[in-house]
Formats: sequence, structure tokens, C-alpha cells
Amino acid sequence: MVKKLFIIFVALIAFISVATFTIGQTNSEKQIKNTTTTTLKNDRKSKDDLYSQIELFSYSLTTIQSDYVDELSPQELIYGSLKGMLASLDPHSQFLDPEEYTELKTETEGKFGGLGIEISIKDGLLTIISPIEDTPAWREGLKAGDRIVKIEKDMTKDITLSEAVKKLRGKPGTPVTITILREKPFELKEYKITREVIHIQDVKNTQILEDNIGYIRLTEFREDSAASFRKALNELTEKGADSLILDLRNNPGGLLTVAIKITEEFLPAGEVIVSTKGRRASQNSITLSNNKSHLIDWPVVVLINEGSASGSEILAGALKDNKRAILVGEKSFGKGSVQSVIPLPDGSGLRLTTSKYFTPSGESIHEKGIVPDVVVPFIDLGKLEKEDDTKQKVEDVFENIEKQEKNQTQTKQEKSEEEIRFKKTPEEIHQILLNDNQVRAAINVLKGLRVYKTFEKNKNISTPTQP
Repeated sequence: MVKKLFIIFVALIAFISVATFTIGQTNSEKQIKNTTTTTLKNDRKSKDDLYSQIELFSYSLTTIQSDYVDELSPQELIYGSLKGMLASLDPHSQFLDPEEYTELKTETEGKFGGLGIEISIKDGLLTIISPIEDTPAWREGLKAGDRIVKIEKDMTKDITLSEAVKKLRGKPGTPVTITILREKPFELKEYKITREVIHIQDVKNTQILEDNIGYIRLTEFREDSAASFRKALNELTEKGADSLILDLRNNPGGLLTVAIKITEEFLPAGEVIVSTKGRRASQNSITLSNNKSHLIDWPVVVLINEGSASGSEILAGALKDNKRAILVGEKSFGKGSVQSVIPLPDGSGLRLTTSKYFTPSGESIHEKGIVPDVVVPFIDLGKLEKEDDTKQKVEDVFENIEKQEKNQTQTKQEKSEEEIRFKKTPEEIHQILLNDNQVRAAINVLKGLRVYKTFEKNKNISTPTQP
């Protein structure tokens, strides 16, 4: 078995050598005119280092195969090493075994089993980007920014995204217990949530709030989102809307192409929507609007918060930088990297970060987020909570969990109206929106724009004509 494994790795080294040589030939042809001798030497040194490290890897692998206490198959060793390698890059890169790769391909279809949360690794902790509306997680009251510190009895310290997804998903109707750390107020809560097949409604609560101000809530970017959004705009037009509040709060993103298509509704052809930059020139791109019809010229306010991520940050950033909308709310999540999904021959795949997103003004989104023009912290419908600025390091969080669990008596969670919105009638939803302090701020901004435009119009009319 050891000899067989060694032969496999010799073949792997040979394959990489040929591939590197081929790439080197292609690059060399391009570098004849543009690259100095020093750069070529550095390239050769880098390749030599790669060969030596592959030899080290091969030696370690064969040693584990022959001497480790339990016998492991070559696939187990290779898969394990690939998972570790990808996990060491960043929280969003990961190796996907065939089962995980198949699951990833179904995620954008708008129907899958689970709790209804988008997750990421932030500050070393498994973090909820946002709960998806009308899902088990949303109904239980999970919030953007909650840290998942335990899944069942297992701590999530050093867990990868793929491992977390595998633990959280399961057969619809089965329960899973998770422990949440919430920083404000600082508390530890345990939730037992029953998994469901997640049906996602992307465009919600389309209505006129008041004074012809339209409102659309966009919860995700899925395959049919652009068509649903266009339908919602047409509906508001028929109702007499002349301005718009676009609510992207707790929108975790989704399909980039769909986010771009919706952004085009507001930007004329030729305006920059987003750019990407990577290590190679082939990974750099600038996306421009192609919209030559259906252009919405209403005044627009976009609502964002810490649960707005990825595609929603691209949309918000594009409208902000192109002076097409005013952003109101709180700073977004800051998920601005591009993952390319690369299939592998055995049905597995790589989810690899290959570039980062930049707004039209050249600002990076990744780990920075989008800062709104008007910062308005959300007030939970009049329920004022005491601010607790207690912060702990990652290692302290997990060291203190068991102690806190023993001392804490679980009480029935009081859910705010914001969290149980799914139980409300359309009339009640309308009133809740009008009482939402961030929505109220957006309405006031739009009304202020109307007053300003009136002043400008009157000023132009009253200005005397020069002889």
C-alpha cells in the first residue's frame, strides 16, 4: 500500500511538473518583453520550493499511512489534507467532498433542508450573517451577529464552514440543538430547532408606506429574484409610487449575476457596478450596467445592517458610489470576496477565493463593509436593552461556556415584534414598518429630498435673467 501511495504521489509530482512547465512556457512567452531576469529567477526559486515541499508532504503522508495507529485509506488522508489546506487560507475557501459539492450546487435553487441561516467565520467564531425570513431560525429569534458556540454537545472552536453546514443540516423534521452567544446584552442561549425544507421568498412586503413612498424588502438573490423584483416595481408604479425604500437588511447575498441584474434597474448603461481584483490579470474585471430600458429614476433610500452581506453590499455600494441612492442604517457585514467553485475528477470540488470585490469608487468591501450615509442604530420597537460592552477573546469564550451553562437558568425567550413578523397580517406588517425607526428615518430622508428639490425649483424660477 505504501509503495502504491508513493507511486501515486510521484505521478502527482510529475503532473504538477508538466502543468507548471506548460504554464511556465505560456508565461515566458508573455514575459519576454515585460519581465526582468530577476523575476524569472524568483519564479524558478518558487517552483523549486514547491517541489521540495511536495516531497515533504509525500514523505509525511507515507509515514502516516504506514505508522499511524489506525489504518486509513488514501482517500481519507488526501481529503483530510485538502480540507486542512483550504481551511488555512481563509474562512470562505474550503474543500468539498462529493456529498458537500452536491449540496453546494443545490443551494441556489431556493429550496433546501436546514435551519434557515447564512453563516460565516468571523473573528475566529462561527457567526450568523443573517437568519432567512420565515424559517425555523427566524421564528426562534436568532439574530445577525449571533455566535454559534456549540452544535449539540460539540464546541465549534476551529470548526470549518463545511463541517458546520454538515452538522446543522439534516433530514427535515429532525431537531438540532445549538448554543448561541449574543454580545448585546451578553448572554448564552440554547435553542432546539427543528429542521425544515427551506422555501425562500425573495421579494416581500411590496407596498406604499405613505405619501407615495414605495417599499420593497429583498431577502436574497436567487434565480427568480430579478424577475420578482421587476414585478414588484411595476406593482408600485401602478399604485402611484414616486420614490422607493429598498430594504436589504439581513440580506446575506446569493447569486452575483442576479444582484448585478437588480442593480442595473437603477443605473443607466455604462455606469460601473462592481469590480474584482485578484492575483492574475484574468481574475480582474469591471462590471458595467447594460440597462437601456426600464430605468427607475425615483429617489431611493437603501436600508442596510450588519446582516447585509455579499450581493447586497455590492448593490448598496454601487448605488451609493454612483450617487443613485442614500444608504440608511448600520454598517454591513463585510463579505466581499469571490469564491470560484472548481470541480475535481472524483466528484469533489474546491471552493476557492480567487479575487475580491471593490465598489465603483475603488473601496474594498471585504472585512470592511459598507458604511451608510446616515447611521441609524436599530431600536427594537421601543424595547430598550442595557448596553453590555463586555467582549471576550475567542479562547476565553469557549473556556467560560461550561461555567456559564451551569449557572444559567434558561427562560422562555421574549420575541420582539420584529422577530415574529411572520405571524402578522398585511395591515399589521404595514404598521410595524411605520413604527420601525430605521424605516421611519428612510421616509424622513425621502421627504427631505422632496423639500430640497422644491427649494431648488423655486430658486431657479426666482433667479432673474441677466440682460
